[in-house]
Amino acid sequence: MKSLSLALVLVLGATILEAADEQSGNAPDISEIRAVLRAQQDAWNRGDIDSFMNGYARAETTVFVSGDEVTRGWQTVRDRYLKKYNDLAKMCTLKLSDLEIEHLGPDSAVALWRWELKRARDNPHGRFTLIFRKTPDGWRIVNDHTSAAAPP
Repeated sequence: MKSLSLALVLVLGATILEAADEQSGNAPDISEIRAVLRAQQDAWNRGDIDSFMNGYARAETTVFVSGDEVTRGWQTVRDRYLKKYNDLAKMCTLKLSDLEIEHLGPDSAVALWRWELKRARDNPHGRFTLIFRKTPDGWRIVNDHTSAAAPP
């Protein structure tokens, strides 16, 4: 019964947040950002890094932060992903949950999300904070700060 109540509270909370976005006029932007993130998740789960990278701004100013490492530039971020996740066994299934998007202005937003990789030998997980900008190509990630939870 507790899990049913918790599920109801989560659904109600998401509905209230979406209604607030609609009332503020941000619903189209929020929907576009959600679509970018869904496309990234789908691309990852197909093992398609190039399509996954379409969610990032193709700019030298794009930033990816993980641990104590800062990677700058779309191509460098792509190369990092290709090196670190060079086969499907390392990628496996990406599950994203607990999405929060805050519209910061007409051309910027921040997204906070929980990520988890479901792999045969482990399930690394953590959080990421993404800064989005509205570009001529649509909403794109310009700054990605990803953190991993400590292994159990």
